[in-house]
Amino acid sequence: MAEESTTITHPGAAMTCAEVDEYIAVGFPSNRASCIDIGPRHAVARLATDPALLRPGGIISGPTVFGACDVSMYFACFGAIGLEPMTLTSELSIRFMRPARGAALLARTDLHHVGRRSIIGSIVAWIDRSPDAPVAVAQGTYVRPTAG
Repeated sequence: MAEESTTITHPGAAMTCAEVDEYIAVGFPSNRASCIDIGPRHAVARLATDPALLRPGGIISGPTVFGACDVSMYFACFGAIGLEPMTLTSELSIRFMRPARGAALLARTDLHHVGRRSIIGSIVAWIDRSPDAPVAVAQGTYVRPTAG
């Protein structure tokens, strides 16, 4: 699967996927997601599933899907504004559309607004190679820290 080994960074992105992954590995060592695509207005996070993340029936848990959406939004913020660790989730709402079963969960954030105080985006999550069959859609707002 191309998503497993390939990362893409688009011109204009404030950070590369390698820089995001390095920061996350140091700052959040328990995080299982990686950045596979980043640009100035979007990012894609990939989360390999394992049995600890599954509900009965082999379904990836709702909190895990929610977390993948949240981390994708965090990555997209870095793509837009650079590493600003205290950019924090203000709100995130999610709609689960179908059971998430598969080896990898992916979430893509597209940013709609990057302002001085807030960043607003939409997220679509899917399994493996099925971006046309989303398991969840979300929307969220991140708040940027004030100077000083």
